[in-house]
Amino acid sequence: MKLEVRVPTLSDSVASGTLLAWRKQVGETVARDETLVDLETDKVILEIPAPASGTLVELRQPEGAVVKADEVVAVIETGENGVSPAAAEKPAPPVAATPVTPVAAVMAPSVPLPAAAAEPVAAPGESRREPMSRLRSRVAERLVAAQHPAPKLTTVNEVNMQPVNELRQRFKAEFEVRHGVKLGYMSFFVRAVCAAMQQFPVVNAAIDGSDIVWHGDVDIGIAISSPRGLVVPILRRAQTLSSAAIEAAIADFARRARDAKLTLEDLSGGTFSITNGGVFGSLLSTPILNPPQSAILGMHIIQERPVAESGQVVIRPMMYLALTYDHRLIDGRDAVQFLVAVKAALEAPNALLEET
Repeated sequence: MKLEVRVPTLSDSVASGTLLAWRKQVGETVARDETLVDLETDKVILEIPAPASGTLVELRQPEGAVVKADEVVAVIETGENGVSPAAAEKPAPPVAATPVTPVAAVMAPSVPLPAAAAEPVAAPGESRREPMSRLRSRVAERLVAAQHPAPKLTTVNEVNMQPVNELRQRFKAEFEVRHGVKLGYMSFFVRAVCAAMQQFPVVNAAIDGSDIVWHGDVDIGIAISSPRGLVVPILRRAQTLSSAAIEAAIADFARRARDAKLTLEDLSGGTFSITNGGVFGSLLSTPILNPPQSAILGMHIIQERPVAESGQVVIRPMMYLALTYDHRLIDGRDAVQFLVAVKAALEAPNALLEET
């Protein structure tokens, strides 16, 4: 019996995808649920598995073809003509229900992952042309789109990170033993943002046509660098999470981004974003909005600088913070005061480490 291999159902926002390299060729034996080919969309990379054990007898679509949901891409023959007795007895390897690799939508990664080995882009004296991947095309599209509809401003402040550093040094060993996860910087920033949003909820709102959408939850996109590009998984209901829960969730995001296990749901939604160019050495930048969100916070490298305290010049570990915001919705006063509130929370961080 011949079975058709079809493109899986895609999300409402994804109309089509591009087939990557076929992992199996015509004439080869396949096991049920074994991945035949990867489908790259502008959101994720989906694995298309074999619906049954058998022999791959036809490839309907070549590598690089653009296909839609439910379109037939290959044919498998099962039964005596399609599976050898040895192959029939061999159990199918376990696979995740919907393994995916995400693509990016925001500007600077927050959690660095190991960089891929450098490859020569072209021979000396020559040029090489290749089509943009859907990942890169989607990034380009979103960045251009983000520039047009909204008047954007960026406000900058700096924060003295010494209190956070001292608190981390004091409690990091106990924290890791108790919770099984390291105490990083991101939980302080997430909780500082959530605290500031209680005073300035407009920063968490969004414009939808002629309406303002006020969000009851703070769903924060955390920009992460993955081997395939930038991804922004969403930390849901961040205002309810403890420091340990935040650190565990971000560590899990980074691990699943590296292993291509993030899902569409992980990347969907979000009311605010945090991006950290500081992990790559950025001193100061102006982050780009991630529509339809109205604001994004940029973190930067912590650098010792001379500052004035009580009439004395002292050396402190300082970080520049940059908040880019949609000026149609957020007034400059609210944006500046929001960033000042984040700064104040970070410079008196004891409350940020308390359990929620």
